[in-house]
Amino acid sequence: MITINLAPPRQQPGLREFRLPMPAFNLGILFLVVYIAAGAGITIYWAHLYREEDHLTQEIAKANGELDRLKPITTQASKVKDQLADLQKRVKTIEDLTKDQSKPIRIFDAFASVVPNDLWVTRMEERGNILKVTGTAFTPVAVSDLMTNLRASGKFKEVEIVLSRQDLGKSPRLVNFEVTCRFEG
Repeated sequence: MITINLAPPRQQPGLREFRLPMPAFNLGILFLVVYIAAGAGITIYWAHLYREEDHLTQEIAKANGELDRLKPITTQASKVKDQLADLQKRVKTIEDLTKDQSKPIRIFDAFASVVPNDLWVTRMEERGNILKVTGTAFTPVAVSDLMTNLRASGKFKEVEIVLSRQDLGKSPRLVNFEVTCRFEG
């Protein structure tokens, strides 16, 4: 019969076996310490986040209060801006009206000095700088004198007669005329 020895070989008397001594260490204690440290870390982090959430909630409440306080002011400011735009528009309109207000007076003043005695102006229209004059005269010479006087005044340019008609059927024979010119006074 064959016998087999399964036991480890014995040390020879001259050789020493080298062994590192393993400390008596319990893994359960290690996991318990790690678990407690992780729980403490999570608790500290949670407390930090809770304080930060509370701080941010207070900041939001303060900002909403400030927003509610400023909302009427901004509404009033936008109304003031609208009123300012309206007032500026009105001022511009008034300036435009007053700027051109003296122009008709200057036209009439310049025109009155060149009208002959035997001529009547029945209508004057101004469109831009173009002046259209309609009237009646005793003679065609008076109409001609009006045109000559307008040119000689230096305030009227491009003087042209549009219409000159004498009614032969009526007595006295009046001349109806229409003259256009450009005012540069």
